[in-house]
Amino acid sequence: MGVDMRMNLSLFLSIYISSILFLLVFHIIFLGLWYLGLISRVAGRRPEILTILQNCAVISIACCVFYSHCGNRAMLRQRPLERRTSNWFSFWKKEERNTWLAKFIRMNELKDQVCSSWFAPVGSASDYPLLSKWVIYGELACNGSCPGSSDEISPIYSLWATFIGLYIANYVVERSTGWALTHPLSVEEFEKLKKNQMKPDFLDMVPWYSGTSADLFKTVFDLLVSVTVFVGRFDMRMMQAAMSRVHNGAKQDDLFYDHLSEKEDLWFDFMADTGDGGNSSYAVARLLAQPSLRLTRDDSVLTLPRGDLLLIGGDLAYPNPSGFTYERRLFCPFEYALQPPPWYKPEHIAANKPELPEGVSELKEYNGPQCFLIPGNHDWFDGLNTFMRYICHKSWLGGWFMPQKKSYFALQLPKRWWVFGLDLSLHADIDVYQFKFFSELVKNKLGENDSVIIMTHEPHWLLDWYWKGVSGENVSHLICDYLKGRCKLRIAGDLHHYMRHSCVPSEGPVHVQHLLVNGCGGAFLHPTHVFSNFNKFYGKTYECKAAYPSFDDSSRIALGNILKFRKKNWQFDFIGGIIYFILVFSMFPQCKLDHIWQDDSFSGHMRNFFGTVWNSFIYVLEHSFISLAGVVLLLITAIAFVPSKLARKKRAIIGILHVSAHLAAALILMLLLELGLETCIRHKLLATSGYHSLYQWYRSVESEHFPDPTGLRARIEQWTFGLYPACIKYLMSAFDVPEVRNLSLFGRYDTFSIVNYINGGKIARLWLSPEAIFARMVYSRYPEGVLSYITRQSSSTSGCSQPQWFHWCLDAIYMSALTGFTYTLTRPSLL
Repeated sequence: MGVDMRMNLSLFLSIYISSILFLLVFHIIFLGLWYLGLISRVAGRRPEILTILQNCAVISIACCVFYSHCGNRAMLRQRPLERRTSNWFSFWKKEERNTWLAKFIRMNELKDQVCSSWFAPVGSASDYPLLSKWVIYGELACNGSCPGSSDEISPIYSLWATFIGLYIANYVVERSTGWALTHPLSVEEFEKLKKNQMKPDFLDMVPWYSGTSADLFKTVFDLLVSVTVFVGRFDMRMMQAAMSRVHNGAKQDDLFYDHLSEKEDLWFDFMADTGDGGNSSYAVARLLAQPSLRLTRDDSVLTLPRGDLLLIGGDLAYPNPSGFTYERRLFCPFEYALQPPPWYKPEHIAANKPELPEGVSELKEYNGPQCFLIPGNHDWFDGLNTFMRYICHKSWLGGWFMPQKKSYFALQLPKRWWVFGLDLSLHADIDVYQFKFFSELVKNKLGENDSVIIMTHEPHWLLDWYWKGVSGENVSHLICDYLKGRCKLRIAGDLHHYMRHSCVPSEGPVHVQHLLVNGCGGAFLHPTHVFSNFNKFYGKTYECKAAYPSFDDSSRIALGNILKFRKKNWQFDFIGGIIYFILVFSMFPQCKLDHIWQDDSFSGHMRNFFGTVWNSFIYVLEHSFISLAGVVLLLITAIAFVPSKLARKKRAIIGILHVSAHLAAALILMLLLELGLETCIRHKLLATSGYHSLYQWYRSVESEHFPDPTGLRARIEQWTFGLYPACIKYLMSAFDVPEVRNLSLFGRYDTFSIVNYINGGKIARLWLSPEAIFARMVYSRYPEGVLSYITRQSSSTSGCSQPQWFHWCLDAIYMSALTGFTYTLTRPSLL
C-alpha cells in the first residue's frame, strides 16, 4: 500500500459522512431516552455540533492513515487462538527476539508485522453471529489462489467501530447520574462553573468587517430608508416640536429642565458611543456607577464622586437601532452596573414622565443619579423610532433616572451654567424648530455672564478640518451670533477616542473655550494621530491638552492593523473572495501553463510566472468584459473611499494603485490555483473523465477492496432514502474540477468575443446555458469564416481536454451559418 490521494480523499469523505450520520442518530436516540425519563437529566444537555465534527474528522483521518499503510487485508487462519497467542506474545519470546530486531532494520517487514499482529481484525464474522450482517469484510490476502472467501472483519471497520464505541461510552458515562454523584467537582472546577453561571449574557462586539452579518445588511437598508424617506420628508424633530406644549414664552416643559439649578454644586459625567460590546460597555458603566473614584497622580490622591448627572452623546446601540439591540447592548450592561429600583418594570411604558419614585413629589427633590441623552446617527437609522420608545418613554437606564421627554433639551445647572443637548439627526445640523427654541431660550433666560456647554453627537471641529468641509451651519450661527462667547465647552462623541483641546490666549473674542471628544463608551477604537495637526477653529488657535490613545500609541496600533485586521476580521475574506472571483471570472481556465516550468532555474520560473500575470492583466483590459466591468466598479468604489480633501488627481492615482494591487493579487491567486489543478491532473489526483468520476472510481475500488457480501451498504442506502450515498457522491463531485473547467471554455474565450464579432455582420448571438446551446445566424455570407473564427478563438484551450459537446456546438454553429436556422443541443448528461 502507498499514499494514494484519490483513495485517501474518497475514503475520508465516506467515513466522515458515515460517522456524522451514525453519531447524529445516536444523539437523537439518546435525547429521546432522556425525554422519556429513562436516563439521567444531565443527558438533556445537547452536544456541541463542532465536537461531533471534530471527532468524526479525527476518526476519518486515523482510518485513512491506517489504510495507506496497512490496507484492508484479511488474514486466513486455521486456529484462531493459536494465531492470536503467537501474534501478541511472540515479541516476548527469547528465541524470536532477535528476529524482531532483524525485522526492525527491514522496515517493510516490520510494518507488515505491525499491521498483521498489533492492528489485526478483532475476529471473523463467525465469532459474532449477531453482527455478521452489520460489518464490512476485509480483503482476502494470500499467496497464490485463495481457497474461498474470507469472513474476517475489515480492520478499517474494526478501527472505526472502536473509535465510535469509545465516543459513545465516554458520552454516556459523562452524562450518567452515577458519574455526577461519585465524581464531585474540585474546588477549582466549582469556582470556574460558578463564574460561568454568574457571567452576564452580554453580546459580543459588532463584527463590522465580517461581511456575513445580517445586522449589517439591515443597517444599510435602514440607512437608505432613513435618508430617502424620513430625513427631509418626515423629521421626528418636527413632530416633537409640534407635540410640545408651550408655556410662558420660551419655556417648554418637555424641553427645558431647571430642577438642578438650586444645588450647591454638581458633578456630571459624559460619555458617548456605547452599546457596541457588552463587556466594554459594562466596564465603562461600572466605573460610572462607582460611588467614587480615587485617582493617583504623582504624590497626590484625587477623589471623584459619582456624577449627579450623566450625559450620553448618542450612538446608544450598534449597528442599527431596535428593541433587541437597545435592551441587550445598552440597558443590560447599565443594569448590571447599577440596578434600577425593585419596583420598576422594564416592559412598562412611561406615559407621564417624570414618573418619580414613591415619596418624591417633584423632580428637584430627587437626589439620585439622573441621565440625559441625545441620539446619534446610528439612532436615526429607523427614523428615531426606537430612541423615542426606549429613552423618551422609559424612566430608568439601570440605576439612572431619565426624566427626558424629547430628543433634545436644555438643562439649567447651578452657578448659572447650562447644558444644551442638540439633536443633529443625519444632517449633522439642528433643524429650524430646534434653532428657534434655543435662540429664544438664549434671549429670554441666559444672562450676560452665564456659561453654556454645547453637547452634540459629531465633533464638527475635527471632522470639518479632516474633510475640509463645512457642516453644522445652524449650530455655528447659534454659537457665534447668539451665545457670543458664552459657550465655554463643546462636548461630542462619534469618534471613538478621547481628545481635549483648549484655545490659546489671544486678542479678540473666543467663541468656544474648550473642545472635548469622548467616544470611549465601549465601542471600537478610532485613531487620534490623524488629528494631530488640528489647531484652528472659528479663526482661533487651539492646542491639544490630552489624547487617548496618545499620538504615538495610535500610530503604532494603526500600523499593527496591517497584520491584525485579518486575524480579528477573518470573515471579511468572504467578501474579498467574491470580489477577486469577479475580477478573474472570465480568465478561467488557464490550460496552457507548461511554459512556466520550462526554465530550469527558479528565477526563470518566476520570470515566466509574472510574465503570464502581465499577459492576463492585458487580456482583462482588452477582451474580458465581465472582469473589466468588475475592475471599473471596484475603481469607482476605491476612488469614492479616498478622502475627499485630496485633489481629484491624487484621488484617482490612489484609487488606480489600490485597484491594480487587488487585480494583481487576484490574477496571481488565479494562476496559482490553475497551476495546482494542472499539477493534480498531470499526476491523476483529480478526476478527468466527466462528472462523478471520482465517486464512480471509488465505488469500483470499494467493491474490490471492501467486500460486502451481506449487502450492508444497500440496506443503509434504503434506510436513509438514498441520503448516505448522495452526500458522498456530491461531495466528491467538487473534485471533478477538469470537467467543470471544460464547461467554461466558451465563457472564457468565445461568448463576449463573438458579441464583438456581431458588429462585423457575421453572428447575431451565441448564448450558452447549462441546459442547452443556442446558435443563431443572421448573416450567412461568410459561414466558413465564422467556423474558423470560433475554432481560432478556442485554439488557446488546446491544453484542456475538450468534451464532445464542444465539437457539437461548433457543428451547430456551422450548420446554422449554412441554413440560417437555429439549432438547439441539449446536454442532459451535464446537468
